[in-house]
Amino acid sequence: MNMQENKVVIITGGSSGIGRAAALRFANQGNKVLITGRRAAAIEKTMAEHQNIAGLIADTASAEDAGRTITEAISRWGRLDTLVNNAGAGAILPLSDVAAERIADIFSVNVVGPSLLARAALPHLQSTRGTIINISSTFGHRPAAGLSHYAASKAALEHLTRCWALELAPLGIRVNAIAAGPTESGALTGMMGLSADAAEAVKDEERARIPLGRRGVPDDIARWVLQLAGPDSQWITGQVLAVDGGLGLA
Repeated sequence: MNMQENKVVIITGGSSGIGRAAALRFANQGNKVLITGRRAAAIEKTMAEHQNIAGLIADTASAEDAGRTITEAISRWGRLDTLVNNAGAGAILPLSDVAAERIADIFSVNVVGPSLLARAALPHLQSTRGTIINISSTFGHRPAAGLSHYAASKAALEHLTRCWALELAPLGIRVNAIAAGPTESGALTGMMGLSADAAEAVKDEERARIPLGRRGVPDDIARWVLQLAGPDSQWITGQVLAVDGGLGLA
């Protein structure tokens, strides 16, 4: 019997990239998974890949949707074991182009959203002695020109991880984060808004800087999401695990 089966997992941004890969891994191990996102077609496509995956259209930055998300999982399956705060927002945003609205958009998804979901999940995670896993970035601890506000939001998420770990340990809830390196997920042309040619140029530059010589694939990160959620990690909390091919060292 797989020791991780029959758990209930929520993954924000679960219809593509790292979130999708993690959802499929959890589902394949016999867990029930609720994925959220804002694109109905992408959610439905991921749901069709496994019977254990359900979907909900939700805005991670919305307090109302945070409550709806937790309620949906509890009404379906009666419990919650793991919350994966994977949805992210970002932009290549030089200081000369900064506007209040763009900063607010980034922080609302990367900082406010995980906070709202964690708050709504607390009583249910306490009941199961569950876990929260936040998806950060190499740039949460490694500076990069033009990424200051994205990087700052991820640095905030990493420090929230440490603070929540201390606060929630008496409740039996573990909190960890994964600082993901550049990963083949479509984020450059999607979230970051680059053209296809510009995205390829960035990818080439990143490959040249990553000590292990390649960009990541979603499953590189997803396998560690499962590891941190599983029984072998039950004495780990407050940690930020870098999974980035060594980029944070370069």
